[in-house]
Amino acid sequence: MGSKVVFENVIRELRRLPHFIIRKLNKWARDVEKFGIEEVRKIPGYHDEPLHGQRKEQRSIRLSKGYRAIYIEYEEGSIKIISIEEVSKHEY
Repeated sequence: MGSKVVFENVIRELRRLPHFIIRKLNKWARDVEKFGIEEVRKIPGYHDEPLHGQRKEQRSIRLSKGYRAIYIEYEEGSIKIISIEEVSKHEY
């Protein structure tokens, strides 16, 4: 099963982000489409993790110490869609 990453929900947010964050997000997306989300989750640098509470259907990846991307996944036919829902500054 192939994977496709979609950015439709974050187009406005992307315009305001630092370029290095956009580059990291694009690299993650290319890796997901090339290797599949299950394999990319194993890469420790992304810190891919499930969220809890009201966001329990979502997962996050770290793009830097201060930024993370929130995504959901679903299947559309034989393709696994990874939809980026939010890219934001994360407070620790």
